[in-house]
Amino acid sequence: MIRRLLIANRGEIAIRIARACRELGVESVAVYSDADAHAAHVSATDRAVHIGPPPPRESYLNIDALLDAARRTEADAVHPGYGFLSENERFARACADAGLIFVGPPADAIARMGSKIRARAVATAAGVPVVPGSTPADQTDAGVLAAVNAIGVPALIKASAGGGGRGMRQVRHAGEALAAIQGARREAEAAFRDGTLYVERLIERPHHIEVQVFADTHGHVVHLFERECSVQRRHQKVIEESPSPNLTDTLRRRMTDAAVRAARAAGYVNAGTFEFLVDMGHGAADDAPFYFLEMNTRLQVEHPVTEQVTGVDMVRAQMLVASGAPLPWTQEQLAQRGHAIEARIYAEDPATGFIPQAGPLLLYREPKIPGVRIDSGVREGDRVSVHYDAMLAKVIATAETRPLAIARLREALLTFPVLGIRTNIGFLIRVLDSDAFRDGAVHTGYLDEEGAALASEPSPAPPEFLRAVLAATSEGPSTASEVLTRTWDPWGTVRGWNA
Repeated sequence: MIRRLLIANRGEIAIRIARACRELGVESVAVYSDADAHAAHVSATDRAVHIGPPPPRESYLNIDALLDAARRTEADAVHPGYGFLSENERFARACADAGLIFVGPPADAIARMGSKIRARAVATAAGVPVVPGSTPADQTDAGVLAAVNAIGVPALIKASAGGGGRGMRQVRHAGEALAAIQGARREAEAAFRDGTLYVERLIERPHHIEVQVFADTHGHVVHLFERECSVQRRHQKVIEESPSPNLTDTLRRRMTDAAVRAARAAGYVNAGTFEFLVDMGHGAADDAPFYFLEMNTRLQVEHPVTEQVTGVDMVRAQMLVASGAPLPWTQEQLAQRGHAIEARIYAEDPATGFIPQAGPLLLYREPKIPGVRIDSGVREGDRVSVHYDAMLAKVIATAETRPLAIARLREALLTFPVLGIRTNIGFLIRVLDSDAFRDGAVHTGYLDEEGAALASEPSPAPPEFLRAVLAATSEGPSTASEVLTRTWDPWGTVRGWNA
């Protein structure tokens, strides 16, 4: 069993991993940059090591600094979390070469499934349908342009090493193709140091369904069902839920079987996620076509949704499997119970194009509601940095039914006061209140089409939010009437505060 684990990450996922370490009796080691010297994840672990300046390339993306931190603390394992180096083949291989247990898939599996091009080949060999597309052998602009012309528009140009929507461009008219190719390549080279592109047919208004898989070194592969991730903005997920409101039992079985087949074909180990696009047509159907999109060879941000409906601890299972133990559950022991929905709270301003925010958290109070789980990486008084992802917290509501889970999540967001910087809380509530979301009709392009309208007109401060602010700040009744007349804007909610 792992004795001492270095957590090669920061924020809420580092805190989440540290919690699993405590439950297993494993000593945890945090790493931190200059900007994170007083961050919440540093105090959540048993030990902490400084690894460099704030820029990620000099700290959290610095493989040598991370390996040195592991050596200095005599760690015997490394957990990469998600983001940063979590899907980096070179990092996984460097950990193995240094004699460290890498809590994730082996380097060759990351290389095989982390490349969208190679992953498509694995899926095809396993009999899993893929989006019609082409990987041009000629990677010049002219070669990729020829592939676009062969597939036809609308098309999607994607970076082979991409993720999170980076290195991706839509082409709806032939005249847009060359600029899209060049833009996707520039972004891919900057983000992943790999400008390799491939071209897919653009599936209009699909649903985005992902299947969680888990495999061990003893030949066991299971799925932990699906998550609906169609509420996304510019390919970045905003709200996730499980079960999907759009899958029939037969379609769910077809998709989970396909994911398990592909995981076996890939020789996969540990936690991973197969992402699919589903063409619902005129509604959910047993025979709805679905297509393999890509595999995430790591723990997902939205893993709590799966944990809540299956009742398992995925991070604990990751550590057990990495230590050589068999999976702690069989497929027959896994089932979906109830409904869970997760919303990501970001430090960003929806009214001005979702510009990321930085500054002090003058007030930050997490609601305490039965059935609501909050995974966060910040505390009141922290300063949100410009150097890292703007996510503050994930709010996960679980209930017996989807309508009750929505109501519970809405109540949690309404009573989650965050002041000092702008957040997307009001925007999230308006998405939850939309007819499209309530009906389960949100497709992957919904927020790109309707998001501006949902973001542009902040609503008046809800009474629930106001009461939470007043309770947290001990403001008198005279403040209540003043705040109710204003828009729901943290900068104008409490008098005399600015940053």
